[in-house]
Amino acid sequence: PVQLPAVAPPALPLWRRAAPWAVALVLSVVVGIAVWLLRPAPVQPLTHLLVALPPGERLLNNNPPAQEISPDGKLLVYVSILPGGNQKLFLRSMDSPEAKPIAGTEGGNNPFFSPDGQWIGFFAGGKLQKVSASGGAPVTLAAATAHRGASWGPQDTIVFSPTADSGLFQVSAAGGEPQPLTQLDPAKSEVSHRWPQVLPGGEAVLFTAGTSGSDYDNALIEVQSLKTGERKVVVRGGTFGRYAPTGHVVYTRAGTLMGMPFNLDRLEATGNPVPLIGSVVENATQGDAEFVFSQQGTLVFQTGPVEGGNSSLRTLVWVDRKGAETPVPAPPRPYDDPRLSPDGQQVVVQIAAATSDVWIYDIPRATLARLTFDGVSDFPLWSSDGKRIIYNSTKPGAPGLSWKPADGSGPEEALAKTEFLASGSSVAADGKTVTFLQTDPKTGADIWVMALEGERKPKTFLQTPFTEESPMLSPDGKWLAYSSTESGRREVYVQPFPGPGGKWLISSEGGIAPVWARNGRELFYRNGPAMMAVDITTQPVFRAGTPRKLFEGPNYPTNTARADYDISPDGERFLMLKEEQQQQGALTQIHVVLNWFEELRRRVPAAR
Repeated sequence: PVQLPAVAPPALPLWRRAAPWAVALVLSVVVGIAVWLLRPAPVQPLTHLLVALPPGERLLNNNPPAQEISPDGKLLVYVSILPGGNQKLFLRSMDSPEAKPIAGTEGGNNPFFSPDGQWIGFFAGGKLQKVSASGGAPVTLAAATAHRGASWGPQDTIVFSPTADSGLFQVSAAGGEPQPLTQLDPAKSEVSHRWPQVLPGGEAVLFTAGTSGSDYDNALIEVQSLKTGERKVVVRGGTFGRYAPTGHVVYTRAGTLMGMPFNLDRLEATGNPVPLIGSVVENATQGDAEFVFSQQGTLVFQTGPVEGGNSSLRTLVWVDRKGAETPVPAPPRPYDDPRLSPDGQQVVVQIAAATSDVWIYDIPRATLARLTFDGVSDFPLWSSDGKRIIYNSTKPGAPGLSWKPADGSGPEEALAKTEFLASGSSVAADGKTVTFLQTDPKTGADIWVMALEGERKPKTFLQTPFTEESPMLSPDGKWLAYSSTESGRREVYVQPFPGPGGKWLISSEGGIAPVWARNGRELFYRNGPAMMAVDITTQPVFRAGTPRKLFEGPNYPTNTARADYDISPDGERFLMLKEEQQQQGALTQIHVVLNWFEELRRRVPAAR
């Protein structure tokens, strides 16, 4: 047979010849991309930085919290005590070495950011305020006197605690009338709701509930649905709870930062708490702690001892009119509100340790004895005859003024039940009248009076939209000195008592905490770290002289609501509280930890 020549098959088109290789290449690229996308994210290194304040400045000693970081972690706001004793909010970009003062925030504290980081909320002058992070004048939103924290929710509503013994309130971020949000639960012996945080989504709020007879290391951290009003206990024994987007609640107990898994949908804990960082600054008597974190995981905190324990130690000192000090041999303690007895031989003082009680120091004998033991007694003062101690009691269901024999020989006797937190300030020389402050969520701190004989019915003496504090009767009982924010800053005024009559401005350039000389011819007050004196004459008409500075000291604490000092019977020496230097030096730098959420996840795995 004829053999035909071999014929080569026709060549395939180029695209068909390349197709298998192209498919293989595409598949390899797709697989590579998938592998790259699904690979475990690299662990970001934990970076610890220190932010030091300028020389001479120090952070506000967390009462209330002194710092906050913006949700995106780019801005840090904090409260600085400047040389001279004045305080102001400062704003610092985390990328900048410099912090800038925020205009109009003198005396401000407890800063917090809006969810978008464009606004900074804060408290000052008995008001809840806000100021733009880019500058401008502050805007007043609501009254808030003895405030205990605030949180700005995503619906442009601010949840806050306006007083030290109330439930939480909410107010529009544009301002308006605050509305009650939570109610204290008598079944749990609750005495305060404070330090709120609106949770993501704005449908629930996390807060700390203080209970009678316990410090805030043993408080309840609770969560309440804003839709249904249902409330749950998240932590028993802790304070200042904060939700982290990693699925945890972070809080403090006895100065230790704790982390616990938490399910945001079910609003409940899903695991046991784990200790994270020790020696975080905490105030066990107020419940606040110095730690915050951004939504991206930057942790900001301060280290130091727990206040209310052996940390916030103060000593008692005599200071003469030229500023020369003489130590009082009383042991260092967290003292507050010292008051000399009528004869000048004893000092009644509040010791705010884990709980708050009243003690008496005998000057000639150099002995310190405890007068109350229930852990809920504070703001003490002497009766005019020196036989009794009047103080505030915060027992559940019966807050108000009580008194007890100064020698401890008799039981406590209730003087008056008050609707809100009361703090006694002075007793008339004839022993028939006591003046005290009472905080109202609507009007702020107001001046009340009550007869110590007969019916003992509290009556309003001065109630205004402004904050009145430190009401002090003159020795003859005919004049009342006090401080007020009516001018836009705290100043000292005097009015006739019990009235009627006008009023006289006593201080200039600001003033708080007035105290009368025993002879009634001088009135003393504090202006920042300075002790001021004003000559007073009342006959034939009332006249006040020009204020003059006697001395000043940055380590003598000031208290706007009550005087943290007293004057000796002869008017030549001042009994002052003095902060321990160790405590002051501990709050001059801020710790910053970048990528802290990686550590939180590693130490406390969240339940799935």
